[in-house]
Amino acid sequence: MKTLFLQAPSFDGFDGGAGSRYQAKREIKSFWYPTWLAQPAAMVPDSRVLDAPADEISVEESLKIAAEYDLVIIHTSTPSFPTDAKFAELLKQRKPEVMVGLVGAKVAVDPTGSLTASTAIDFVAREEFDYTCKEVAEGRPFESITGISYKLADGTVQHNPPRAMIENMDDLPFVAPIYKRDLTINNYFIGYLKHPYVSIYTGRGCRSKCTFCLWPQTVGGHRYRTRSAANVLAEAKWIKENMPEVRELMFDDDTFTDSSNMERVHDIARGLGAMGWTWSCNAKANVPHESLKIMKENGLRLLLVGYESGDDQILHNIKKGLRTDIARRFTEDCRKLGIQIHGTFILGLPGETKETIERTIQYAKEINPHTVQVSLAAPYPGTSLYKQAVENGWLKENEAVNLVNDKGVQLALIEYPHLSKQEIFHGVERFYRAFYFRPSKIWEIVKEMLTSWEMMKRRLREGVEFFRFLRAHEA
Repeated sequence: MKTLFLQAPSFDGFDGGAGSRYQAKREIKSFWYPTWLAQPAAMVPDSRVLDAPADEISVEESLKIAAEYDLVIIHTSTPSFPTDAKFAELLKQRKPEVMVGLVGAKVAVDPTGSLTASTAIDFVAREEFDYTCKEVAEGRPFESITGISYKLADGTVQHNPPRAMIENMDDLPFVAPIYKRDLTINNYFIGYLKHPYVSIYTGRGCRSKCTFCLWPQTVGGHRYRTRSAANVLAEAKWIKENMPEVRELMFDDDTFTDSSNMERVHDIARGLGAMGWTWSCNAKANVPHESLKIMKENGLRLLLVGYESGDDQILHNIKKGLRTDIARRFTEDCRKLGIQIHGTFILGLPGETKETIERTIQYAKEINPHTVQVSLAAPYPGTSLYKQAVENGWLKENEAVNLVNDKGVQLALIEYPHLSKQEIFHGVERFYRAFYFRPSKIWEIVKEMLTSWEMMKRRLREGVEFFRFLRAHEA
């Protein structure tokens, strides 16, 4: 079947793509690549990936494009599901015979609820859906395809047996050729990455058991299944030769620096260094100094690090597998080696109090990552955090329907007897002001802006968007 892989239109500036871990409108407009759609698209001949939000394509134009296809597979999420289902209904009105399927964590954890929410949805794909999508596109009967749920003629929902995890990750085709073929590379901005960048996965799954983290608990699993170093370097070489405008590679594995994987990381780093790549990756704040040194000497520029909290009890509560003293030492090692850090923090996790919020703000100022992102604890259905919040009365069941407001901005949904949603929500704005509105940090940013006219324009644009975000949080 002629197949379209679609990220449907959504809120203005909403980063809900099939590569975004937390779907929301950011402080600064940014978009991750729809990698989870590009991967199955690489397996389906003559398919297309359409990322409507990144390309700013309207609902009407998206409907016109989608109506040209026999099969439309939409990536959805808890926040975007209502608008994605509405898009499916509009598409069916225009072309009743089109087959519509949904993929993503939302439908993986609630296939029945997702299917029964709209008559326009023909099937949902659970677990890893790459080969599932391929088999549907080949026209195989639903009953023969593992990993899907669909409605029978009498309206009941049929759940086929689960699909086995992909074990040999090298069997998957490269996603970069799909990026080049279907996407507008310059539309993908991330504030802390060089522009334009490209992000790819070198593996799936994460051995860490963080209670809030979405992908390992819903789709990827807790076994880290990796591509070989040679396979990763072959894709990096393809990008270098075919997408010369790309200035940075980002490895978006949940934890690229998993301790069981460091020799592979060293091999990848050395290969990237030989090609002259500048690169970044997600890391846990426990990478040994000797590994950091190898990575830095071979082109590593920045690490995206989830610190989450400056309180050790909260880190224990969320099963982070990390202490603040270890993270401090790691951060100092990075500083000495000249590795930049984009640090992420979360407010409202179990154990949060007014005092722990202030402790985390002070901790962030002390370790001083180059940039930070502050999020609200997001109780995604399917995560341990959601279950814990419901069981303890911090969240009413099914209240986390969308996780965002009608403009796509993240909401504070968890609250405690001693700490209200409003206090947690406004803590984000207070955190940002305390971290960025310091003379030393302002001077650091100004010096960065003075390095080039391009950086000057970029930071000024981001500054305007950031102040709009702060004003919204004050309201």
